[in-house]
Amino acid sequence: MDEAMKDRKVVPVDERRLDEATADVVSSLFVECIVAPEFSAGAIEILGRKKNLRVLEGRALWGTGTNNLDYKRVRGGVLVQDRPPSIIDAEGWTVATKRQPTNAEYKDLLFAWRAVAAVKSNAIVLCRDGATIGIGAGQMSRVDAAFMAVHKAEQQGHDTKGAALGSDAYFPFRDGVDQAAEAGVTAIVQPGGSVRDPEVIAAADEHQIAMVFTGKRQFRH
Repeated sequence: MDEAMKDRKVVPVDERRLDEATADVVSSLFVECIVAPEFSAGAIEILGRKKNLRVLEGRALWGTGTNNLDYKRVRGGVLVQDRPPSIIDAEGWTVATKRQPTNAEYKDLLFAWRAVAAVKSNAIVLCRDGATIGIGAGQMSRVDAAFMAVHKAEQQGHDTKGAALGSDAYFPFRDGVDQAAEAGVTAIVQPGGSVRDPEVIAAADEHQIAMVFTGKRQFRH
């Protein structure tokens, strides 16, 4: 892990209780099922008012056993890939740009890296203040995924300035970084590993964006 990141602490997502404030927000949306490690009594009371909503309490066990594989049917066979780990942390992260991420940006980068693991590739996730504000999923190119994430965020009235961006795989060209910069993104987390990494890093430096390489892909089909 980069030296600048060693002392930064983030509360693991799987240790958080779903509280009344979150229940208020969720109950205003169309959802049929909510799963969380724990619910407060107040949250249960609020969610109980919503008709036909299923509430499940418990911790996910996938990723902890020996059968840590995900299967997808394709014509003539199956596609088998590793599932993302149940605990996603910042181990092995390095800062690739001249500018280091701030503490607040680092927290959002970790949140974005965890969130993008659940999105189908090509995937881009925009996060700010510990919340996902835009998602670009299943696109043919990474710049299109970045454009969609920004569009979805703005469509819902979110301000993308100061947001962190998570990319499930490397940027093959600088255009995705330019797209992010145009939207006001200030920090990016991505695996790295492209032959054009120097070009992508240079683009981030030009825009004063802090960019972190994880060394691991989150590519999900």
